[in-house]
Amino acid sequence: MAAAKFDLKELERRMRGSIDALKKELGGLRTGRASIHLLDPVVVTVYGARMPINQVATVSTPDARTIAVQVWDKSQVGAVEKAIREANLGLNPIVDGALLRLPIPPLNAERRQDLVKVAHKYAEQARVAVRNIRREGMDLLKKLDKDGQMSEDDHHKSSAKVQELTDRLIKEIDQVLAGKEAEIKQV
Repeated sequence: MAAAKFDLKELERRMRGSIDALKKELGGLRTGRASIHLLDPVVVTVYGARMPINQVATVSTPDARTIAVQVWDKSQVGAVEKAIREANLGLNPIVDGALLRLPIPPLNAERRQDLVKVAHKYAEQARVAVRNIRREGMDLLKKLDKDGQMSEDDHHKSSAKVQELTDRLIKEIDQVLAGKEAEIKQV
């Protein structure tokens, strides 16, 4: 019985990890405002290795419409510029020595719709991840019940708690999505 309760906390931790991943992915969606998180998916090939952009440069937002990328090693400016272009973020770096300026163009209606679709895709991936963790938890409860390590009543109570947790976190995913959707549609 105590093991099932411990497992519930572990399931919640793993489910919350899915929500954190969703928030990080949504943070990378361009909404017309500059954010250093827009460059989170950018991976640069330098010194024979692939590294996140924040390990080869300082990323900042000097104003609401610009991202500045200060590359630490001037010889790697070309690699950073190439990585940003290949990330398909719709950003065109302007090179000024070791500094890259990324002007954030205003979003048109078609691009906003595309971003909303991408946001929905990310949210669905998070929902699927939460449901898979729920299934694993339910399978474990069935096994504990079958092996006689848990009473049938405890199995039903724990199953109800797992379902309640799943429903709560799916609702949280929907709220995160709604917030991002409103942010994207803002004019």
